[in-house]
Amino acid sequence: MDRNWTKSLFGWTTKGLLSLAVAGTLWSAPAVHAAAPSLDTIRVAMFLDLGSQYKSTTNAVTLKSAEALTASLLASGAQQALINIPANQQVRMSVDTYRVKVLETTDWKTASEAAKKLQATNDKPLLFADGNVYKLYAGMYGTEKAALDGAARTAKTAAAHLNGQTPSVKGGLHLTAGSYGSEAEAESVRKTYVDAGMDAFNVVVPSGGASAYEVWVGEAANTADLAVLKQEASKLSGSLVEQNASAPGLIMRRDVSLNLATPQATQHYMLSGGQSVLHLEGTSGAGTNVKERSDRSYRGALEIGQKNGQLYLVNELPFQQYLYSVVGAEVPSTWGAEALKAQAVAARSYALFQGNKFEVAHVVDTTLSQAYYGTAYEYPSIIQAVDATDGEVVMKDGKIVETVFSSNSGGMTADSTEVWGNRNDLFAAVESPGDSSSQAALKSWYHVLLPSGVTGYVREDNVKETGNKTSAGFLYMTVTAKDTNVRPLPLIQSNVEPVGKMNPGETAVVLEKVAESNSYDWVRGPYTSDQLLASLKGKTSNSLPSSITSLDVTERGPSGRALAVKANGQVLDVKYPDMFRSAFNGLPSTLFDIESTGSYTVLSANGAVSTVSSGQSVSVISGSGNGNVKGSGTVVMNGTGKARVIESSPGFKFTGKGFGHGLGMSQWGAKGMADEGYDYKQILQHYYRNTTITKD
Repeated sequence: MDRNWTKSLFGWTTKGLLSLAVAGTLWSAPAVHAAAPSLDTIRVAMFLDLGSQYKSTTNAVTLKSAEALTASLLASGAQQALINIPANQQVRMSVDTYRVKVLETTDWKTASEAAKKLQATNDKPLLFADGNVYKLYAGMYGTEKAALDGAARTAKTAAAHLNGQTPSVKGGLHLTAGSYGSEAEAESVRKTYVDAGMDAFNVVVPSGGASAYEVWVGEAANTADLAVLKQEASKLSGSLVEQNASAPGLIMRRDVSLNLATPQATQHYMLSGGQSVLHLEGTSGAGTNVKERSDRSYRGALEIGQKNGQLYLVNELPFQQYLYSVVGAEVPSTWGAEALKAQAVAARSYALFQGNKFEVAHVVDTTLSQAYYGTAYEYPSIIQAVDATDGEVVMKDGKIVETVFSSNSGGMTADSTEVWGNRNDLFAAVESPGDSSSQAALKSWYHVLLPSGVTGYVREDNVKETGNKTSAGFLYMTVTAKDTNVRPLPLIQSNVEPVGKMNPGETAVVLEKVAESNSYDWVRGPYTSDQLLASLKGKTSNSLPSSITSLDVTERGPSGRALAVKANGQVLDVKYPDMFRSAFNGLPSTLFDIESTGSYTVLSANGAVSTVSSGQSVSVISGSGNGNVKGSGTVVMNGTGKARVIESSPGFKFTGKGFGHGLGMSQWGAKGMADEGYDYKQILQHYYRNTTITKD
């Protein structure tokens, strides 16, 4: 497509008397003749601990469905039903791994207050009721050592509630008191051990193609603890034997963790056996709610197991239904059909490229893969776009492409060297003028200077220009409502205090009129030296200065994104260029300029350039003759007529464009192209160079 698209440039010039200073790869299709790979079902991890690769953990999940669910053990590709969960009944699930038993008490207030203390820490509480006794645990932990450390922490956190008890490590080693035909029969046996002061549990286990009940005694963390447990239990019965630690079972407990205001019991099943896998699914496709995932509802089946000593939760569902949700979460359903189709093909290609990247899952449900939020994001227009492109993927040289995308590329997509530091010709910098459509419906803001010397922003619908000007030609404005907020950024932030307020009749000087900070055009800061040093800590391989007095982009890539930044003339050595986003307090993109708010650059008559701080004076020629100007509070203008105020305290303001890494397709850019009449294939081939759209 040949379009005369011009890249918009931004940043201060040096003209005038006063001026201011994940590697992308390809996946080989398994089929011959470069056919597009396909997938019937996809596995999406919601909770999973893979260490540095991915970590999202919880000590238990809370599930509820409008239909009855069958919970089955998976073994050798076969399913064996263990329990049925009635429709609309809430249950909790966890895994039988290392944990800390913090305390036991018959007093609800003591138990609940201790649990509340733990909620504010990394040692999350699980509170169980056994008759009139409340048993508080913390965890889960991947190793016994981690649990021992947790026990030491909880002893301090819950110190006021322990009443002489010492938190101790528990685990998945048990003794079994035999098998029983009914839960009632098992309960009568279990109670004899509980009455003797021992921990004992009813357990649902597989038995000859059906299920049975066993009674397990104790919860030892290691063989030494198990030996002690066995000796104590032998005083009651000599028939107890060690339970096979790898044998599957569902330990039944009464969970009162969900409402710490009043005890309300929920059935809790703890999956035992390190390799055990539990499959939960209904028959009508009503979906299952997961409380720990914002109470969202998910289609398909849920799978619970243990990985690295932590619970994992995987949603397995038809690939097409996954795409309905993903596309709906990634882009608004109101966008044009061609933009939605482009997103559908990109989402399908990206997911297929991943393979079994996460060991027990193809993808995760966060934006590390693609945003996946269940049935709430399924819309008719999205479903139509996914179905219309069924089986279509982006390919290059017979291989499927990892179709990475971002929200907004700021008018120009990133070159791979600007993100990963290495070259990949699939991701070249291309113009993306449609990105500006993200701000089409937004209001503008006035950047103003108050009489107090404070600067800030007022939204245009609260502003009235007076018609008067300063001697330098700057407009005056006032406001139309009492106590109008003057905000630090051109954006309403309910959690950020305004820098001032204005009332009708009060005036301020207009420095400039800007767009509302958004995904295309944004402002962040100003940040102090201390704030930047705190954010940079641990993100550079070289040492940092004790104070930052200057901060400059010294090298840019093909799209204008920052490749190198110097602090006090010293290069900030980050692992790859896109790390500058997190290094500078989470910037939206690396397509930015840095403005030193406490200094400005002067170009003298002889061509010499110098930087003047807010505390220094400089000789200037003005309309009234020669004079000295001190930096602090001075309004300076660059060669393009843009003005700003020199602040008394040094700081660094970031102005930029785009949201995200900028590689591949820009979602807002795709919308803009669709609005101009391009179809989804043209959109995709614009952003992913030298590719084809192939259907399986």
